[in-house]
Amino acid sequence: MRIYTVWHLAVLAVLVALMATAQSQEIVDLYSGVDSADVTLDGDVAGEALQLNMISNGLVLMTQNVTLNGPGTWIVRWSPFDALRGNYDVCAFLWKDGTVVSKKCYSFHYGDIEPVRFDVRDFRADSRGMHLVISASDPVVVDIYYMLIQGDKAVYVTREQSIPITGSIAMPIQKDYAWKPILENGQEYAGRVKIVEFNHNQSRAFMNSFQAADDAMITETYQDETGASATVVGNSRVPFKGALRFILSQNGMVINTTEKKTPVLLTGDDETVEITWNKTLEPGVYQLRTVLLGQSGTVKDLAENIIEAKPIAKSNATNAAKTAASPSGFAALAMIAVVLFRRIHPDW
Repeated sequence: MRIYTVWHLAVLAVLVALMATAQSQEIVDLYSGVDSADVTLDGDVAGEALQLNMISNGLVLMTQNVTLNGPGTWIVRWSPFDALRGNYDVCAFLWKDGTVVSKKCYSFHYGDIEPVRFDVRDFRADSRGMHLVISASDPVVVDIYYMLIQGDKAVYVTREQSIPITGSIAMPIQKDYAWKPILENGQEYAGRVKIVEFNHNQSRAFMNSFQAADDAMITETYQDETGASATVVGNSRVPFKGALRFILSQNGMVINTTEKKTPVLLTGDDETVEITWNKTLEPGVYQLRTVLLGQSGTVKDLAENIIEAKPIAKSNATNAAKTAASPSGFAALAMIAVVLFRRIHPDW
C-alpha cells in the first residue's frame, strides 16, 4: 500500500510538471486589424511555430506563419487585400511538435461608421520616439502600449495605464514618448502604438517604419577675436558621434578652418565645444561658418555669424609708463621729488 502511494504521488508530480510546462507556453494576448496583428506569448516557445489565420464568414482569407525564437510580442503584417465591410476573426495557434498547445481568437468589425470613444488624429514614429495626437468627444480613460519593433518582434514594449483623455475633438492633445533603448544607426525599425479603452471594448493600433539615424542641432554660438564656441544638443536615440567645423573667412577668402569632435550625444544631451584661433584677429570684419557634421560626414546643422574685430584699447598703466619714460615725464618726476625733499628738510 505504501509503495502504491509513493508511486501515485510520483505520477501526480509528473502530471503537475507537465501541466505547468504546457501552461507556461501560452498565447496571452492577441489584437488584430485588417493591416496587422500583435501576439504576446509566454513561456519557453523558442523553436515553436506561430500560425495566424484571418477568417471571414467561416473562410480563411489568409495565413501567416512565424518561427519563434522566444517569448515576447510578435508582429504579423497582413498582405493588402480588398477588405469588405463586415466581421472578421483572427485566430492564433501555437504549434509544438505538430500539436496545438495554445489558441486564442480576436474578433473585430470593419467598414461601418461606429461611434468611437477616442480619435487618433496623427501618429508618427522616428529615431526619437513616438508622437501621437489624440482627441475625445467626451472624457475617456485608456491604456497606451508603445512598441519598438525590429523585424517581426517587439524589442521593447511599455504600457501607460489609465491615461485620461480630456481634450475635445476641436482641441486634441499631444503625447510624445521617447525611446528607452539605444538605436543602431542605419537599422530599420517600426513603431507601433496600441490604444485600448476597456469600458466600451474599443482598441486601435497604428504602426509605421523608419530608419534610425543620428541627429543633433546647434542651439547656441559665440565668437570673438580670440576664438569661437558652439553648443550642440542631441536629437536622436542613435548616439551622435559627430564634429564641428569652424570656417573663418574674410573678404571671401578662407583664413582658418578648425574641426573638433563633439562628445557622444543622445536626445536631450547638450555639450559646448570651444576653439581658439592661431592668434588674435587683426581689426576688421570676418565671417564665421559653423558646420555640424554627422558620423558619415553629412551636414546636420549650420550657423553663420559675423565677427567685428576692433583694435585692442591700450591700458592706462601702459600709457602712464610711456609718459614716465619720456623726457617731460622725467622732468615732472624730478620736480615732485624736489617738493617732497623741501617739505621734509625746510632748513635746506
